[in-house]
Amino acid sequence: MKNILKKILNKKKTKKVVKKKVKAVKKVAKAKKIVKIKKVKKKIVKDQKKKDKVEVKSDPLRIPKNNEQKPEIKKVKKQETEKKIFKIKDYVVYPKHGVGQITETKKINIGGIDVETYILKFEKDKANGMVPVNKQSHLRPLATINQINKCVSILKSKPKIKRSMWSRRAQEYEAKISSGKIYELAEVVRDLNKGDDIMIDQSYSERQLFEKAYERLLTEFQIVMGSNLEDAQKKLDKALKRNLEKQIQKTEEKTVPEEFNNSEIEE
Repeated sequence: MKNILKKILNKKKTKKVVKKKVKAVKKVAKAKKIVKIKKVKKKIVKDQKKKDKVEVKSDPLRIPKNNEQKPEIKKVKKQETEKKIFKIKDYVVYPKHGVGQITETKKINIGGIDVETYILKFEKDKANGMVPVNKQSHLRPLATINQINKCVSILKSKPKIKRSMWSRRAQEYEAKISSGKIYELAEVVRDLNKGDDIMIDQSYSERQLFEKAYERLLTEFQIVMGSNLEDAQKKLDKALKRNLEKQIQKTEEKTVPEEFNNSEIEE
C-alpha cells in the first residue's frame, strides 16, 4: 500500500512540474510574440513617418497637423567662384566676333543657376554678347606693340599659298580667323591680299574672308596704336602695299605749298 501511495504522489508531483514547465514555455512564447509585435509596430510607424516626409516634400502646400503652413525653401545654385581677369571698359578679343569692349558684369539665372557674365559690346557689328566668367579663358587681351610690329613684318613677307582645292583652303582660313590669334589673322590677310593688281581675279568668297580678317586686324591695330582709323589703315595698307597710288597723291597734295596753288589760280 505504501508503495502504491508513493507512486501516486510521484505522479502528481511530475504532473505539477510538467504543468509549471508548460506555463513557463507559454510565457516565454508570449513574451517573444509581444516583442515581435512591438518591432513590427515600430517599423510601421517609421515607414509612415517616411511617407509623411515624402508627401511634405512633394507637396509644399500641404497643411501640417498644427495648421501651420511651412513654406518650401529653394536653394539657388551658384556658379563656381572664379577671379575676374578683365575689368569694365577693357577691350578684349572674342574669337568668333573680334574686338569687343566689356561694358558691365551681370548675374543671369540659367537653368536655376546664377551665372556671372561679362557683357561685351561690338561696335562694328552693333551687337552685344555675353561670356560667363568661368569661360573667360576663351577671351584674350589685346595685342602688345611688339606683337603689332611682328604682325607688320608678317604682312610684309611673301604670301604662302598652297596648291590644294579652294574649299579646303577656305576652311583653313576660316579656322585661323576664328582662332582669335593675331599672328594667324595676319597670315590670312597676307595670303589673300591682292594689292593693287586689278588683273588678278578674286572670287566672292576670297574677298569676303579677306575683308573679315582685314577689318578685325584693323580694329585691333587702331585700339593698340591709340590712333584714328585712317592712320591705322595707312600702316596696314603700307605693309600690304595696297592703295599706294592714293597715298602718294595725298602726300603730294599736302607737300605742295599754298602760295604755289594760289599763284596758279590767279594766272
